[in-house]
Amino acid sequence: MHNELTQKDIQLMKEELDHRRIHLRPQLLEEVKTARAFGDLSENFEYKAAKQEKNRNESRIRYLENMIKTAVVISDRTERDKVGLYDFVTVFVEEDEEEQSYQIVTTVRQDALKNRISKESPFGKAVLGKGVGDRLWIQVNDSYGYYVVIRAIEKGEDDGAIPINSF
Repeated sequence: MHNELTQKDIQLMKEELDHRRIHLRPQLLEEVKTARAFGDLSENFEYKAAKQEKNRNESRIRYLENMIKTAVVISDRTERDKVGLYDFVTVFVEEDEEEQSYQIVTTVRQDALKNRISKESPFGKAVLGKGVGDRLWIQVNDSYGYYVVIRAIEKGEDDGAIPINSF
């Protein structure tokens, strides 16, 4: 499986990976060593918590390494009047009779609570490359879909402010 990421996604992942390897790993190892010195490991909560945090960091390191290794670099550039990566798109949802705005991002930066929608989602796939005035059918699953009309596109760029999701 390949992960479609922008060059900025990869850069942010490498920065996090360096931080976790160079700074966090030694700190967490020291915390495990210190907690181990508290005595009986079977009843040592500090040791268990430190070990769990160390393992969480190692798991995140493996995840980031795998994401970078399997990445396919994609461009975040599109035509001026079409929806592209990091653009803000305002749509009119016909069944709700209301406007909603979203930013289209890569999967590793999606956050539905902040209206950042993955380009891999049904909505993201439908709006990418489309223009103002286009009426689109968003097929969510086998039994549900809805129509939207693109009302506005505000060009965005990846300035690195949107963080990479943790898991």
